Amino acid sequence: MKIAVPFLAAVFAAVLGTTSAQVVASQSSQTLYAVTNLDSLGGNNSRANSIDDRGWVSGYSNLAGNAVRHAALWLGDAPPVDLGALGGPTVNSSIVWPVKNNRGLLVGISETAEPDPNGEPWSCAAFIPRTANKCVGFAWEHGEMRALPTLGGNNGFAAGANNVGQITGWAENEVLDSDCVPPQRLQFKPVIWGPGRDDARDLPLYGADTSGAATAINDRGQAVGISGICDQAVGRFSAKHALLWDRGTTTLLPDLGAGMWSTPMAINHQGDVVGFVAHPGDDPDNPRLRAVLWTRSGGFTNLGTLKPEHDYSEAHGINSAGQIVGVSCVSGDQPLTCRAFLWQDGQMTDLNSLAQGYSGILINGQDIDDSGEISGRALAAGARVAFVAKPIH
Repeated sequence: MKIAVPFLAAVFAAVLGTTSAQVVASQSSQTLYAVTNLDSLGGNNSRANSIDDRGWVSGYSNLAGNAVRHAALWLGDAPPVDLGALGGPTVNSSIVWPVKNNRGLLVGISETAEPDPNGEPWSCAAFIPRTANKCVGFAWEHGEMRALPTLGGNNGFAAGANNVGQITGWAENEVLDSDCVPPQRLQFKPVIWGPGRDDARDLPLYGADTSGAATAINDRGQAVGISGICDQAVGRFSAKHALLWDRGTTTLLPDLGAGMWSTPMAINHQGDVVGFVAHPGDDPDNPRLRAVLWTRSGGFTNLGTLKPEHDYSEAHGINSAGQIVGVSCVSGDQPLTCRAFLWQDGQMTDLNSLAQGYSGILINGQDIDDSGEISGRALAAGARVAFVAKPIH
């Protein structure tokens, strides 16, 4: 394994002191957006986590009664498609990350019908209501949902996919690790599945790290993710380091020095990466995350927050033009204070200020395609709804 020095180290010191700033451009100089609320699968909690250049919008939606959520696909004005779940209609599934391909390949997580012998909450517990069953990554294509293999353990997670058919995620192996926080017991490694149906390979970790995850991949095969210890298998110290994997080289991405929660969320075809990092001294369970951008040309950029009173932000999606979407909040008061943001040309703008005639509140910007269309979640009529915001030209 070849480990590269941090390619942004030269500029890292200059941005450590970046502070939060509210930069709201006037509507006269910004593109306005027409926002559409998307129908649910019967419940009152949905989120559109991904949008591709064909207009396929995917994420999750609760079923009637809100006890179960399923991965969902929205195609134009048609009712949402329930993608189902590997364990049957009464267990949970979701598309969690920006998937980022135009071939109709959707990936996510699903509970199975098999009990987890270790009773682990696993990474899925942060994103779906859990039962006691195993949870694995899935690939959905041509109307078929199939399970992705683990590395010998019980659980897995699929996050992103490119147009080549490569899928990023993470999966448990069979190694019992004392650094796991009970009931978590097994290590997990970053994985790329595909392009062949049965292809699976794990990616190298950083230094002496023992667990990690691959979160996103572009069409050049550049993947990003996290590296750390087993911990709870959800953020925290399993995300000690943010990594870029590119043609056999593993590159450490800089952060703010917290040693936790350094998490890339998306990478565009130019290799620009967005995500979030923690501050030194943060509470591991309640960190003051900050949206960040990593680029070769511009280095590490702390994107700040929308408002002076906000102390929490995450960058979720980026397109080929470098437009970024995410969320900015007052920590501990989510989602009431949360607002979706659009970042471009060095400015962070409240997406609500650009949503012409919209009566709800846009609280999460989750993904943005190359035409500038944005998907996410809003508060509207007492429900959390999925939305699409389309530029008005």
